[in-house]
Amino acid sequence: MDGEVFTRIFTDYTLRTVALGTAALGFVSGALGSFAVLRKQALLGDATSHAALPGIAVAFLLTGSKAPLVLVLGAALAGWLGTLAIMTIVGLSRVKYDTALGMILSVFFGVGLVLLTFIQRRPDATQAGLDTYLFGQAATLLDRDVKTIAGLGAIALLAMALLWKELKLLSFDPDFGATLGFPMRGLDIILTSLIVIAIVIGLQAVGVVLMSAMVVAPAAAARQWTDKLGIMVPLAGVFGALSGVTGAVISSSATRMPTGPVIVLCVSAVAVASLLLAPNRGLFPQWLRSRRQRHAVRKEAVLSDLRALEEQHAGEAPGHSAAVLRMMAPNPAGVSPRLQELSDRGWVAKTGSDEWTITEEGLRALEAQLGSGGDER
Repeated sequence: MDGEVFTRIFTDYTLRTVALGTAALGFVSGALGSFAVLRKQALLGDATSHAALPGIAVAFLLTGSKAPLVLVLGAALAGWLGTLAIMTIVGLSRVKYDTALGMILSVFFGVGLVLLTFIQRRPDATQAGLDTYLFGQAATLLDRDVKTIAGLGAIALLAMALLWKELKLLSFDPDFGATLGFPMRGLDIILTSLIVIAIVIGLQAVGVVLMSAMVVAPAAAARQWTDKLGIMVPLAGVFGALSGVTGAVISSSATRMPTGPVIVLCVSAVAVASLLLAPNRGLFPQWLRSRRQRHAVRKEAVLSDLRALEEQHAGEAPGHSAAVLRMMAPNPAGVSPRLQELSDRGWVAKTGSDEWTITEEGLRALEAQLGSGGDER
């Protein structure tokens, strides 16, 4: 982000409005999406966003208004009914969660498309623009839209903060919470309602099709960096907010580039980077740790073989051939590099052209490694 673009965020009204709206959306959806990810309900966001589409159409048909708050309330009601239908189907039948989710998603989305088609064929022109809720149109956000997103998002975050301990119990051990007398079923409905709010406030910006990524990706990225819920939730919010602002800036720098999809690409890039680079869970750090561990095991094996040879040939001339060590090793090609590394550390010493002996320091290091379970000092 160069200086000119950074300045435009403060001077350009449209960019500032879009950046504020997408930042608020990203923070709310990322924070509340953490609970969905932890409860293995990541696809709930996809079902809820698709189920919200008929609510938008019905709200417009009943009121004739395209005011954001009216459409958001309609979307929230439809999304909440969709998630409640999923929970009811799973609770009262043998239908699995993923099957119920797929059923409700497709049925509600199909109804929404039928209603949108019906609205578009009406003779009046007031219905124009409702189809933007399919893929989002963040560039059209106004101050009133940002206030709606921020207001409803603040309510959802406040409810989350007030019920923090209960929601944590629901996410990690609902059975234990039930034994303590907590209304876990009611808490489940409350948490689902909060997630619904986080989803519906972003439909105008990101759209029905892509909104689930704003719920899942920031939380999945934050999960790679920490094992503490108190850190994961705000970190997911920050990832979502930064992705929203970055996507808004990038889309404003190119002509005819849709903001919603760019935001989703940004948050997906954050998730991929976290999966690869996070210190504890990232694939690359895990590979480095595994590589260091393999090297430590191989060095320990060479030291152990040298000590075993010296115990077997006590009193004889010091030094043992590297060829013998290669015959004893499961990986002969790695013996010579390990001997050189051990020599650099002073743990072995070369006594001939290709003969080696373990030093007193090497014996102490070997004993320390064996005593600590094989971890390299």
